[in-house]
Amino acid sequence: MTSLSPLHFTWFDILARLGAAIVFSLMIGLERFLNRRPVDFRPFFIVAVASCSLVIGLIEGSFAIADPRLSIDIGRVMSGVMTGIGFLGAGALFRDGHIVQGAGSAASIWAAGAIGIVCGLGLLWLGGLVAGAILILFLVGRPFTDRYHAERANDNGDR
Repeated sequence: MTSLSPLHFTWFDILARLGAAIVFSLMIGLERFLNRRPVDFRPFFIVAVASCSLVIGLIEGSFAIADPRLSIDIGRVMSGVMTGIGFLGAGALFRDGHIVQGAGSAASIWAAGAIGIVCGLGLLWLGGLVAGAILILFLVGRPFTDRYHAERANDNGDR
């Protein structure tokens, strides 16, 4: 099954899927980075591209398998990927007294994996919708979270 070119997809299709995963995840990662959140933009890129390429590889591999007794359960693989990304996102969480910080970044890392998977499946429109919804949430929610963090700083005398 060694090949230097895709068997099922065109190069354009692969590049479009990877490109969408990159652009959509970087939009979220840059928002986190520019607002000095616990995680910079690189993990978003890496998680989305790796998830996307894994799905592309699984689809390619399923078409390349000639033995009818063998099959690839892409749902199981995607489930395992998302579980692993959840552990990565847990690293963005930290506790400050009774408050847990970094939940937005942790959830958005997990979402970057989902964006990569749906882009790998060719559902670029869905990846764009998910990325857009998350960005809107971060932008609309910013005044509330900024005010909350300012109140916490005042309560602690950190200001």
